[in-house]
Parts: sequence; C-alpha cells; structure tokens
Amino acid sequence: MSVRVRDGLGGRAAIAGIGATEFSKDSGRSELRLAVEAVRAALDDAGLTPRDVDGLVTFTMDTSPEITVAQACGIGELSFFSRIHYGGGAACATVQQAALAVATGIAEVVVCYRAFNERSGRRFGSGVQHREPSAEGAALGWSLPFGLLTPASWVAMTAQRYLHTHGLTPEVFGQVAVVDRKYAATNPAAYFHGRPITLADHAASRWIVEPLRLLDCCQETDGGQAIVVTSVERARDLPHPPAVIAAAAQGAGRAQEQMTSFYRDDLTGLPEMGVVARQLWRTSGLTPADMDVAILYDHFTPFVLMQLEEFGFCGKGEAAEFVAGESLPINTHGGQLGEAYLHGMNGVAEGVRQLRGTAVNRILGAGRVLVTAGTGVPTSGLVLTADG
Repeated sequence: MSVRVRDGLGGRAAIAGIGATEFSKDSGRSELRLAVEAVRAALDDAGLTPRDVDGLVTFTMDTSPEITVAQACGIGELSFFSRIHYGGGAACATVQQAALAVATGIAEVVVCYRAFNERSGRRFGSGVQHREPSAEGAALGWSLPFGLLTPASWVAMTAQRYLHTHGLTPEVFGQVAVVDRKYAATNPAAYFHGRPITLADHAASRWIVEPLRLLDCCQETDGGQAIVVTSVERARDLPHPPAVIAAAAQGAGRAQEQMTSFYRDDLTGLPEMGVVARQLWRTSGLTPADMDVAILYDHFTPFVLMQLEEFGFCGKGEAAEFVAGESLPINTHGGQLGEAYLHGMNGVAEGVRQLRGTAVNRILGAGRVLVTAGTGVPTSGLVLTADG
C-alpha cells in the first residue's frame, strides 16, 4: 500500500461474526480461556465452526499464541497467522491483516482476537516497570527520568500543548467523557451501565496528571473480543448481513515514537492518524460527511478531539464544540471510557452492530461507520459499510 494512492483492498472482505466474553474487573480465569470463549462466540455468531478457520491474528502484547488458541478451540491447520505491534494501535490492523489474507486467497476464514486480564493481572495503566534493553526503550529513556512513567503522563504533555495553542481549558475534555458515559449508561454490557456523568462530575474528578482528570482516562478491563473475517461473497451466505471492509489502513508519522513523540514540530495533533485518515478516505471514496457513526479510540479524552480534527470532521481546536453538538454519534457502546478497555476490539464489534441494526444504542439507518485504533502510537483504522 502506498500512502499516496488508493489501494485495492476495499470491498474485498467483510466481518461476518463478532463475539465477546463479559467485561469485568476480575474474570477469575486465564487469558487463554478468555480468548477461546471469545473466538467460539464469534464463530457461533457467524454460523461457522472451528474447522472453517484457517487464519488467526492477534496483538504482540498477548499471552495466548495463535497456535495455542487454535489447539484450544479445536481449529485444525492454519495457513495464516499474524501479530500486530504497538498495543491498541493494532486493533483495526488485525482486521486489515485478515482482510489482506482473505482478499489474496491465503486464507478463507480469519479470526482476530484480543483477550487479557488487564485489571486483575497486568495493568497497562501502571506504566513502565521493567523493560529489556531495546531501541524502543532507548526512546523512552529521554522521558522516564523526568517522571513521565505512565501513559497518562505521556498524553498529558500533548494535551497541555493542545489547550495552550487553542486557548482552551481542561473542561473541554469533559465533552468526550460525558458523551461516552451517556451511551454506556444504556448499554447492559458496559461496566458503567446505569452510571452517566455530567460536566460537573468530570470537573470534580481528581487530577491524574494535569490537565488529565480521572474521568479523562479509560478504565482497565478483564475480557476477550473476537472478530471473524471472510470474503464478502461467503459472508452473504451466513446468518448476519456482512459488514463490508470498505477501507483499512495503518499509519505511522514522521518522528514517531510510542506515545512520546515530543520532538515533532507540532504537538497539537496526531500525524499518524492523519496518515490513516487520508488512506481511508482515498480508498473508500467517502468523506467525513458520509459517516453515520464514529467509533473513536478513547483511552484518553484529548486524543478523541484530535482524531476528529485529523479526520476533517471539524477545524483545529474545534472538536470539543463538535462533540458537544452531537451531530455525529460517537462511541455508541460507551467506548473504552464507559464499556470496556479491550484495546479497541470492542469498538470494531460496535461498528458491526451498528451496521446490522443490533446495537443497544442503535443509530437508525447507519450504513457507514468509521472505527479507529490506539492513538499516540503507530495506529490503524477502518471504514465499514453495509453490503450493497
């Protein structure tokens, strides 16, 4: 794929099944079992069996290898297996990898999965505790001595610059938190089901790292999510209408680091998501005005605002007002702030539900959905559309 021309992947694969475990703070079972439960649920949803699967895709930060999941699920031979790096930035890229395999005939049915005990086990929010020597670790070495030890502290640097440049206050971030929690409150699968918040609640929540408050930061979750990808033609013969992958893209910007890209010329945007945005619009032939729903990666509220600006939904510094206007439904499942933090895979599932018309917070007539993956790191995105 070139970052300058339309690619040939759009419309050649579809999501046919989605499945998940419950989302909790203490699953009481292994990450492998969570992965298997999610994969089996997704296959059941697609009307397929483990014998139909010949490909698996997951994240590098995963303790359940593809061959182990295959064995535990009863999947036979694999012709394709892949892992995507950079944490949550991999979410939509797993689907892209699956679509590439399907479109080129390398595999016929590929399952993407993510499963972890991210609350009761390893907590990603705890930041850097131990790292083996690596080039990535060397980059972090420029920040760690100054106390920038956690994802929240890394994002806070960019968020502070964003506010300063546009003459805004931290209260603008509350618009994202309030909208996410509004949708989570009516979603029985969400951890914060029945618990909406107000802007006053956001402003009263404690500081984590200025200008980020507690309600600007996503939760930590135990659970699993899986996605089944196959050809559009095969998907049409399965129980649910296909969610066609109209475009899929990855992106890394110049001077890219993992959440510490502080030496760029401008710290008020997300250039890596700009790369993704241009390719998604180019390949799908669609524009921001065509989107019916946006499922935006929301591990921290400021990066939701910056994503809206990178994708062209509004001008620089205008995203908070755009969110408050609710002209575009955002994170209708409650997002990672409200539903669960599954490194964005639950967001992909919500995009599929909106196209099927089965979402709890259904947007009537939704036929085009934007889904994004983790921000501040090399990232990815999808445009999903209804078939036909």
